[in-house]
Amino acid sequence: MASVARRHSAYVGLRIGCRVRPRQGPGGVPTIPAMRVKVSEFMSMDGVVQAPGGADEDPSGNFRHGGWSMPYFDPEVMAPALMSDLQQTEASLSGRVTYQISAASWPERTDEDDPFTSTLSRIHKYVVSGTLSEADLTWGPATLVRPGDLIETVSELRSRPGDKYLSVSGSTEVTRALLAAGLVDELSLYVEPIVLGGGKSIFPADGVKHRFELVSSQPAKTGVVINRYRRAD
Repeated sequence: MASVARRHSAYVGLRIGCRVRPRQGPGGVPTIPAMRVKVSEFMSMDGVVQAPGGADEDPSGNFRHGGWSMPYFDPEVMAPALMSDLQQTEASLSGRVTYQISAASWPERTDEDDPFTSTLSRIHKYVVSGTLSEADLTWGPATLVRPGDLIETVSELRSRPGDKYLSVSGSTEVTRALLAAGLVDELSLYVEPIVLGGGKSIFPADGVKHRFELVSSQPAKTGVVINRYRRAD
């Protein structure tokens, strides 16, 4: 389980999952289930998600608390949650930095190092970047998505039949854009008992309401509370 904690910084986007509800057609008749977008984040009590996994992960904006989340990792609660969630992931979506952090870590590992390895290598990865090229996507299978195509691409993926997830973690700009566009179906927030006093958030500051309902809440021994929310509107 110690290897799971070390991979915390790779933002694999795999947290506690819940099975999706079928979308409702006319008259409330269920339609064919479609892929859902799930955002998973390690989050401080004041809503900061920046650089939870390492001191040098993202020091932008003079952020000085990189690695703040690591002391709160509870392998007994969080590791099984990660594995459960991985089994429900169809593909991942990330920004450039999150992808590069993962790509620098996972390809060198085997299932003996970490049980997530083979599945993470197999799932399709959508990478949002205005600077990378297809040749830069060395950890595949992967598809490059330009920022201007993000909403259209995710809308198309979200319409595909299936009962698994397009999972997003880290990637604050990507997540804010998806929340603002109403394309996030579920949130898995690992709220940790620390206040950071500033840093990056996933929530758009656009004055628009987005309603979610609490599906479950699970405490860890370290004080982390894993709150799962489902889109309510």
